[in-house]
Amino acid sequence: MAGNQQRNYYMVLLIFLTFFVISFLTNIIGPLIPDIINSFSLSLALAGFLPFSFFIAYGVMSIPAGFLVEKYGEKAAMLLAFVVAFCGALLFALFPNYLVATVSLFLIGLGMAILQVAINPLLRVSGGEEHFAFNSVLAQLIFGGASFLSPRLYSYLVTSLPVPEKQNAILNILRKLVPENLPWVSLYWVFALTTVGMLVIIFLSRFPAVERKEEEKAGTWSIYRILFKKKIVLLYFLGIMAYVGTEQGVANWISQFLKTYHALDPQTAGARAVSYFWGLMTVGCLLGLLLLKLMDSRKVLIIFSLAAIFLLSLALFGPVEVSRLAFPLMGFACSVMWSIIFSLALNSVESYHGAFSGILCTGIIGGALLPLLIGWLGDHLGLRQGMFVLYLTLGYILSIGLWARPLITNETIWMRRKKKAAAMASAENI
Repeated sequence: MAGNQQRNYYMVLLIFLTFFVISFLTNIIGPLIPDIINSFSLSLALAGFLPFSFFIAYGVMSIPAGFLVEKYGEKAAMLLAFVVAFCGALLFALFPNYLVATVSLFLIGLGMAILQVAINPLLRVSGGEEHFAFNSVLAQLIFGGASFLSPRLYSYLVTSLPVPEKQNAILNILRKLVPENLPWVSLYWVFALTTVGMLVIIFLSRFPAVERKEEEKAGTWSIYRILFKKKIVLLYFLGIMAYVGTEQGVANWISQFLKTYHALDPQTAGARAVSYFWGLMTVGCLLGLLLLKLMDSRKVLIIFSLAAIFLLSLALFGPVEVSRLAFPLMGFACSVMWSIIFSLALNSVESYHGAFSGILCTGIIGGALLPLLIGWLGDHLGLRQGMFVLYLTLGYILSIGLWARPLITNETIWMRRKKKAAAMASAENI
């Protein structure tokens, strides 16, 4: 029994490590955008196509990944995911140009989409159903921590590599591998090495058998057709698109905005702002957990949406010191949106939760569309005006808090007390 427990604890740690790596590879695009624009002489629209290449992979792969994991198992799916991500990272590390960058990000996105589908049921089985909620939140905190750290690694590499006096084994190796005028490409060598490390660890690990709950099964194509005919499914799909589009629309353009309008260095001040955006999103998750025990999730969503709209206005129109604070604080305001929208969605249908989850995850393509749209508008109207579309997405998220009518609402402390009091009264009457 002890051996089985130990193996489960090991798997939980492996899943947490996987969450860390997914975030580490996913949320670095924003800090890189100013460098990519300068290195390859890109328009804002072409730069916006880079996050598009990454997040469109989620739209392509989220539903097929469910079938893949069900047929071949979590271990095989995770190995495939990291092989694909390794190919993407190595391809760009060896051939750093714009066209290769789009292909590279698409491949990394495919790998990350497969991983997202594979690891949640695995976490439930490995950590125990009774601890799943706690472990899921802990995984999100680890995810946020990696997003906080990766822009700082980027800053360290791009400021250290051009300085010959800074010597250590890693920097010396990277100087031989990376073109002098493209120090930021060093990150992709780090990504390639990271994926190799994960491949070795997963290959050597023993995975538990996963018995999928009904709501975790991918479903059949006929079930997807039934769901797509429901208006509520479409409305929540658009909600996930709006959230991920907002999150990535902000994160991917913070650094370029601060450079364009406030002349802040993207390799230091810009990367720091993106890092704090993700860091404050992690802190916001903790406050959100507390608020969801005190208030209806729809009210929490309305409050945080209004805060995000206010902060966006300060970020876009405020002076430099206000803007550089308001952008990171938007991470705090956005922190609860994903989990609340997702839970409201699943609690609004009676069945086919696994297939509905696949549809909702496909909504991650919002992260592909919004940064691209902002870039295109930025070329024609200016980046500030391009970011006005975030008012539309935040407005839609705000509206969810007003029209959502879930079959089951989140249990608050007050609801629990009422239920307990009602149960005691009923017992006394008997």
